[in-house]
Amino acid sequence: MATCPTSIDAKDITDPGAAPYGNFINYYTFNPPEERLRLIPASLLQEVRRSEADEDTLVLDVGCNSGDLSVALYKHLIQEPACAEESENSKVQLLGFDLDEKLIQRAQQTNPLPDHISFIPLDITQDTHQLQDYLNQHGSSHFHLCVCLAVTMWVHLNHGDSSLLQMLSHLASISQHLLLEVQPWKCYRSAARRLRKLGRSDFEHFKTLKIQGDIAEHVREHLEKHCSMELLQIFGCTTWSRKLMLFKKR
Repeated sequence: MATCPTSIDAKDITDPGAAPYGNFINYYTFNPPEERLRLIPASLLQEVRRSEADEDTLVLDVGCNSGDLSVALYKHLIQEPACAEESENSKVQLLGFDLDEKLIQRAQQTNPLPDHISFIPLDITQDTHQLQDYLNQHGSSHFHLCVCLAVTMWVHLNHGDSSLLQMLSHLASISQHLLLEVQPWKCYRSAARRLRKLGRSDFEHFKTLKIQGDIAEHVREHLEKHCSMELLQIFGCTTWSRKLMLFKKR
């Protein structure tokens, strides 16, 4: 993810090729939240919770766009408590962020659960202290679940191999569980082709990327070899042939 340039008109971003940072203003019209939620078990949050019942359960949504999936995911994962006491002792807080301030403004304005869901503008390739501040506010060293869906390609194309690996390492360092949806290499080629078709400059790093081919396998290898994480489960594939991979800190 990169700083969103002001030269791109908002009306142009409705074109799938006109949002080179993945910040589509109509993203959930062509990839609705239900597409991922049908694959994610509603019991997932129960499985990743800590044993300390009195501690907040923290969820991070990386590249949350306008927040539609963040809200839908929160509702999907929250199970009805057996009693009021359990509800008080099992608070779940979700933080969503995106580099596009206009999308974050929309997320904030339409947020139906402001006591439990927060949205902030953040470019993870440039500034991550806000994530640590959030953890400090909740007295935790990590997020219990980090969700990073269809973000890796945009970081990779705009910032190169090293930035992709750095982002993965950072998310792994602050997360107990990491749920990833990695775009396959064919999506890279399609994104570059759409950009050229619109007469825009090509992605800066596309032709020099050394991490190619099976991107999901490269990501898995990095997380397991360098980030002390292990692949716990694959929740099938989306209709776009993308795996949902759940990693856990060793």
